[in-house]
Amino acid sequence: MAKSPASAPATTARFRGQYKNEYMAQLKDELHLANINQVPRLDKIVVNVGLGRAKEDKKVMDAATNTLRKITGQEPVVTTARKSIASFKLREGMKIGLKVTLRGDQMYEFMDRLISIVIPRLRDFHGVNPRAFDKQGNYSLGFVDQSVFPELSFDETTTSHGLQVVFVIHGNSPENAKALLAKFGMPFEKEKK
Repeated sequence: MAKSPASAPATTARFRGQYKNEYMAQLKDELHLANINQVPRLDKIVVNVGLGRAKEDKKVMDAATNTLRKITGQEPVVTTARKSIASFKLREGMKIGLKVTLRGDQMYEFMDRLISIVIPRLRDFHGVNPRAFDKQGNYSLGFVDQSVFPELSFDETTTSHGLQVVFVIHGNSPENAKALLAKFGMPFEKEKK
């Protein structure tokens, strides 16, 4: 009886392997943490597109859906308004955006492509804002248009829209979260003194 071929070993994302094998121990020492479980870690990445100016324009909604699908590899979820606000001409239940939540290997692969390929393609780039952290240590990064992503063809970038990438970090403080992102190579702008 012939043996079945051994299944190929599962490959992990490059950044995930580096985090587990190198960065956890380095961050524990550098941040003077008592326990390895206190080391900051990336929980998820949320990529979203707000469609405020084009609520009724189906072309922009289709372009944004295609963009998120191509750059993340997942189907986006439509976000709707929770309340009606007359001054914004917004009614409850109206489609106002799209979002994708990435976890696991997909999250690390997306972050790898973002830091290694997308950010270096930005024009007149001097670094990302080092103050874009909230009190919990989550980091927000905005893009004016989607044309910097190499997964998209020229035709797919004719309907321009911005997008936001939020790194949800379990790290207790913005300083710890910044140290984690710096390990992954996030190019923070030098702060002026």
